[in-house]
Amino acid sequence: MTTELRRLRNYIGGEFKDAADGRTTEVVNPATGEVYATAPLSGQADVDAAMAAAAAAFPGWRDTTPAERQKALLKIADAFEARADELVAAESENTGKPLGLTASEELPPMVDQIRFFAGAARLLEGRSAGEYMDGMTSIIRREPVGVCAQVAPWNYPMMMAVWKFAPAIAAGNTVVLKPSDTTPASTVLMAEIIDSILPKGVFNVICGDRETGKAMVEHRTPAMASITGSVRAGMQVAESASKDVKRVHLELGGKAPVVVFEDADIAKAVEDIAVAGYFNAGQDCTAATRVLVHESIHDEFVSALAKAAADTKTGQPDDEDVLYGPLNNPNQLKQVAGFIERLPAHAKVEAGGHQVGEKGYFYAPTVVSGLKQDDEIIQNEVFGPVITVQSFADEAQALEYANGVEYALASSVWTKDHGRAMRMSKNLDFGCVWINTHIPLVAEMPHGGFKKSGYGKDLSAYGFEDYTRIKHVMTSLDG
Repeated sequence: MTTELRRLRNYIGGEFKDAADGRTTEVVNPATGEVYATAPLSGQADVDAAMAAAAAAFPGWRDTTPAERQKALLKIADAFEARADELVAAESENTGKPLGLTASEELPPMVDQIRFFAGAARLLEGRSAGEYMDGMTSIIRREPVGVCAQVAPWNYPMMMAVWKFAPAIAAGNTVVLKPSDTTPASTVLMAEIIDSILPKGVFNVICGDRETGKAMVEHRTPAMASITGSVRAGMQVAESASKDVKRVHLELGGKAPVVVFEDADIAKAVEDIAVAGYFNAGQDCTAATRVLVHESIHDEFVSALAKAAADTKTGQPDDEDVLYGPLNNPNQLKQVAGFIERLPAHAKVEAGGHQVGEKGYFYAPTVVSGLKQDDEIIQNEVFGPVITVQSFADEAQALEYANGVEYALASSVWTKDHGRAMRMSKNLDFGCVWINTHIPLVAEMPHGGFKKSGYGKDLSAYGFEDYTRIKHVMTSLDG
């Protein structure tokens, strides 16, 4: 007996549609390695249609009041909350994530973030009107930028979709959003839920691959392109967008240093770092993957972290005891395994370092020690459940190692010395510094990095303002 595959469709101008040329891709559940759905492989005609729908809807949505936009977003948040079980199930099938953790750790923040941006819609700030030249009054207007082309990643398909569309729509923009080709199901379900709330064309979803995303960014209609993805993808988007001088918002890779000093609470640090390193199979740009430990506690710390890794469980979504599920796809599994296979002779695998099971794309929680600063696994993003450990002699060397990579998204410092914590937070060249914790996010605070981790902010009023433009209006007082 053959199980019929689910058929996902694009959402364009308030209607669900197949790709114009009928092309599809298969969608695989990474926990089983089995195909469970098909999705449109959208081409230029589909991108044109979605951009036209968003452009047609923009004037009307731009002219709604902040109160109306707030009301719509609050309805979306309530609707997502009411259908939480469906969204969690779709996300778990998308990604293989544990059902319980997705329900408790992802859905509630996601709903809260929509509600935050609903409130932000009514709180835009700017300089007060005033006379800066005799006989003239100046006014600052903040306006939506227009149509936004947005590309979301596969590591947090639901939450990253929210980080894209919520601030854009709150500011009065319209959106064409493309989920990853490996994880479209939850985003298509979002479109189904949103359908009865937003005017047609304000929110559009098109499924497809890298070429679909490229066509979106190169299209002449969008005023802004936003992507969460790899450094390579971000560089391509920036280059493509430059041809039309589009505004670009990039949230790219990370290689977060976790600096543990000799006075840190080792037990707490190990426990928290293991969770922050292995949650979501380490497929998180802010994951605690690169630990730097003072030489005086290095061996004790490595031993404790290796035990924590051995006690960490990965497995099927319905297993309540697992911390994380599979890697997203076979290529990602191959990439993670490749880093371990290519380790230099001076490196030591303290825990894990192998695939788990024969079904799905699971990889064991891994700890690697004995590494040098210029090693491949230190300099490049693994994006898997792998934590590396290096030792340092003093604060200066800790900073040198921490800042000595091309990524600059997030970092953390573990110490009881307040002055040291403040010095480190000042000198760490990363968009976020946590002290004695790692990975918590709140809607009110910005998320975004420096260097090759990209530019622009997600979340917070700063993220909201990224989706606005500033206009100066000057009027003569003489009439």
